[in-house]
Amino acid sequence: MGFSELLLGFLNAKLDIGPGILWREIIGNGFGLASAILGMQRRVAAWPIGIIGNILLFTVFLGGVFHTPQDLDLWGQAGRQIFFFAVSVYGWIRWYGYRKAHADEDDKAGVQPRWAGWRGRLQLAVAAVILWVVFYFALSALGSWGPAADAWILTGSILATYGMARGWVEFWLIWIAVDAVGVPLLLSAGFYPSAIMYLIYGGFCLAGFVAWWRLERNPRPAAQPQAVTQPR
Repeated sequence: MGFSELLLGFLNAKLDIGPGILWREIIGNGFGLASAILGMQRRVAAWPIGIIGNILLFTVFLGGVFHTPQDLDLWGQAGRQIFFFAVSVYGWIRWYGYRKAHADEDDKAGVQPRWAGWRGRLQLAVAAVILWVVFYFALSALGSWGPAADAWILTGSILATYGMARGWVEFWLIWIAVDAVGVPLLLSAGFYPSAIMYLIYGGFCLAGFVAWWRLERNPRPAAQPQAVTQPR
């Protein structure tokens, strides 16, 4: 069996539950969950693992294009995978640079959590309004299913990913707001694995917020070089 046959078999593989659940939706969300766990731990690997999930889920949410069992095009859900890819490259470079600059520290983390501050929060708020309006009209024109909710999910996802790349503690709260809208939208559209994963994400986001909040309050001090004893 050639590579093309294997690839086609993977793209079409599904569980026969209801209209069918694609394995690539399950696997893509699995990569997303792994990325969230690594992000909570501030590991650089969170970014490339998340990118793999983005690629898989892009094909899932364009159901009308890639002929998924739901046969629905959620252009906002699909479009955010593209934005995820771009912002994840930025976050990957930023976290890798931080880890390299702090190579002497014990935890090998890719970022030090901090609050965005009023300036950063203002930037997020203004960007949220502008992006939601732009995406709402764009998704409506594309015929996206549930454009208002889809536009917020796309907007919030971009802002949360950017906040994660910057190391802002608030990004966890944005994710929770995205999950609150995403769960009912995905359930009503029949994307059950993604809806369940959004619920799980919500729990991880709450735990991640607490973990980063504690790290921001009590940052781990940088490792100090040990004194070298000269021979007598």
